[in-house]
Order: sequence, then structure tokens, then C-alpha cells
Amino acid sequence: MQSDNLENAGPSDADSWQPDLTNRAKPVYLAIADALADDIAGGRLAAGQRLPPQRVLADRLGVDLTTVSRAYSEARHRGLLDARVGQGTFVSARSVASKDVPARNALPRRVAAAPAAIIDMTMNQPPLPDAPELLDRVSKGLAQAMLRLDPQALLRYQEAGAGLQTGEEDLAAGARWLGRRLPDLHADNASGRIVVCPGTQSALLALLCMHTRPGDTVCTEELTYPGFKAIARQLGLRVVGVAMDGDGLDPDALRAAVEAHAPKLLYCTPTLHNPTTATLTAERRAAIAAIARSHNLPIVEDDIYGVLPQDAPPPIAASAPDLTFHVVGLAKCVAPGLRITYVAAPDARQAARLAAAQRATILGTPPIPAAVATQWIADGTADALLAAIRAEASVRQRLAREVLPAAAMTAHAEGFHLWLSLPPGWTRGEFAAHLRSQGIAAAVSDIFLTGGTAPEALRICLGAPVGRPDCRRMLETLADALDQSPALAGIVI
Repeated sequence: MQSDNLENAGPSDADSWQPDLTNRAKPVYLAIADALADDIAGGRLAAGQRLPPQRVLADRLGVDLTTVSRAYSEARHRGLLDARVGQGTFVSARSVASKDVPARNALPRRVAAAPAAIIDMTMNQPPLPDAPELLDRVSKGLAQAMLRLDPQALLRYQEAGAGLQTGEEDLAAGARWLGRRLPDLHADNASGRIVVCPGTQSALLALLCMHTRPGDTVCTEELTYPGFKAIARQLGLRVVGVAMDGDGLDPDALRAAVEAHAPKLLYCTPTLHNPTTATLTAERRAAIAAIARSHNLPIVEDDIYGVLPQDAPPPIAASAPDLTFHVVGLAKCVAPGLRITYVAAPDARQAARLAAAQRATILGTPPIPAAVATQWIADGTADALLAAIRAEASVRQRLAREVLPAAAMTAHAEGFHLWLSLPPGWTRGEFAAHLRSQGIAAAVSDIFLTGGTAPEALRICLGAPVGRPDCRRMLETLADALDQSPALAGIVI
């Protein structure tokens, strides 16, 4: 972090502060911020006093560096700290002024008014990698991308199209990234087939606009990505959910649905399905491709989680490239803030139609994030981030297996979400309400449902907690709730 350029410095009298975290039933980063506020209010920290570098404090407390980084960020938000580039982090003079601290032993007003923190697991985001050295690599890649970016790309509108809005380097980067899952796709044979989009949501919007009109029917799994449902509803489409089992989409049910409803396309997530985590076998993928071919049914294959497992079966696009729009975003495997998605269309004509639909909806892809994605793929930063996310996800999945009952959870060892099935007695609504009372927000099965009856289950995102200690505490809260009676948990006085 730029506020702590003294990471390798040893502690001195000025930065020897260590927070007392005992009897603080909060996430660690909030407990650190609260302890800082207490010590300022109590006079144990003076205005201008330098705090320990983040790495030093993390080592002292035995916590992740990201936890301390978040604590310092929270403290700066409360007005407790000032960061000075190249010097370190210091107690703010504002935080100890009498007008800001009513009493010596009282918290500052901004701290007292701060709302209780919620661990928000409703957004399925990757965990922050426990790899501080990656931050420097990310920063250098950003700088290199800006140096290589043609200034005219910012000073003029860019043409939307398969490669026109970004450039040959961006298309080559897309081919290289897609080639992880589609080895036959590479830069010299992908010309005209790849479209670069500003995120998967925009790609899905353009694909639905391209293939459907209001009133049309589309098929997807009976539990599916809520973002797809939202777009379909906005466009006036009818969504037919296809039955699933423990192995994902049921080919027999798909055949029946296609024959009964004549959908315009099939949308599916074959690898690490959201929310159930199921992964289609190679045999099922082949069967789905055969059904689609027999009915000339386009497939939108959302492979956003496909690169996380190291042993995932080949995509549907590998066996049905003439029917499949293979969609791969970087949000889940590299960086959520990097809104870049690559789509491999069946051919150049289909790619041009998709580019036209993209122009009609969101105009084009901003050149800066496209340039950053290209730089990170070229210099290996994207690979390093993927490996770090996969490693951290594996650690958190091991924590989940240690803490939660095996019968309650379905998960993949290299994914960062799990499907939590509730024991008899609990309803999903009651369980979600109880979790919220404990500071945890989770996604209930209803938001994924496309038809039929919602199961008593929730999706749990292991990437939401900032560090592993918070993740363990979150899991222990889940385990405690699963182990108790909903009647006792729901008592209101």
C-alpha cells in the first residue's frame, strides 16, 4: 500500500503500538480500528504519532496483511489516521482535537455512529489473495498499460466490433486467455471470432439482444445466475428452467424442454455452476451439444469459473464450436474491478452481429481496462493472480470442510462458493434472517430460481471475508446456526 512504504523498517518507540483485541466480538479489521479509536480517546496515542507498518503489525498480531490493510483503511475513513506517501501512517491531529472527542474515555462521534459491519456474501467474489507481493506487480502492470495505450484511443470514440474497438494486441490477449480452455483457438486462427466486452453482464445483454425478441423463450438451468434472469426479464423474455441433479443440467430434461418450448437459446454454466457448484461431466457436455445441434439451438456457455479448477472437462464449445458462444470474464479469476470479458463466437459473421448488438446497447469497450487486461495477460500478472486466487480459495474450502458438517455443503476444492443445504426445521428465510442478526448476509435459493420450488438452501461466498480469521469466524457462525433449533435462534423479546 502506498501509505506504508516503510514495510521493511523495524519497530521504534514511535511505531510500537499494538492493539488490545481481547473481548472484541467483531471482525478483526473492525476490532483493530476500534482499538485504535479507544487508544486515541484514552490518550495512549498522540496526534502525529506514527503507527507500525502494516506488515509489521500483521506479523505481531498473527493475521493476514489484508486484514491490517482493511483496518487502516477503516480508520482513515473514520478520520483517525493520515497517510503520508513515503513516510508511513500517522495518528490524525483531527482525531484528538477536543471538538472531535467529547470525553477522554469516549469514542469519537464518527466511530460511535458507525453502523455494525456486515459480511456481505450476496456477491460471489473471489477471495483477496494472501500475496502482498502481487500488489507491486499489479501496480507496475497498470503503469505499463498506460504507457503503451495510444492517447488517441481516449480522445476519440472507438468503433465497436470484433477487434475494432480494442486492437490486434487485445484480440491476441483474448485468444491467449481463451486458449486455456480452447486449445485449438489461438491468435492466428481466431481472427474475427473474438469480441471484447466490458464485463460478462454486458456480453450477456448483447447476446440476448442478438438472438431474441420480446416474448421469446430461453432455457437455462432451474437454478441460474440472477444477472441472466434480470436481463431476460428486462427484455421481456420467458425463462424456462431445466431440471438439474447432482451432476448439473439433465440432458433428458433439456431435450424435453427444447421440444416443448422451442427456445431461442440455451444459457448454462457447465463448470462450478452458480449457485450449486456442480460441474457437468464430459459425457453430459457432449449430450447437450448433440441436442443443441439436432435443434439448431445456439448455446451461450458462461465459463467464468472454468479456469479455477485445474481438472475441469473441456468446454461445450470444444465439441460444438459452430453453435456455442463461449463467454469468459476476468472478474472471478483475475480481478472483479477489471470489467473485461472475451467471447469466442462460432464464426466471424456471428462475431460481427454480436459486435453490432454491443454497439446498440453499451457502444463499446473502454480502452483503458482492455489495455490493462492485455498487459496483465502478456506479462504474466493475470496468471499470477489466478494462481493466488485458486490457492486462497483452496485454503478457505479446507476451512469450510473442517468447520461445516459434510452433509450440509456441496463445493469444489478450488472454487470460492459453496451450496449450503439446511437441516430439517430451518427454512431458508429464517436461516438468512438469523445470519443477518449475526452480521452475515447470504443469498437464498429463491434469487436463482427459474421455476418450480426453491430448495431450502443458500449460496455461501467464501471470498467475502477479507482474511482467513474472518472467514473461519463466519464459518463457525454458520456451523453454530446449523447446530441449533430455529425456534431458539428466532426468539424475539
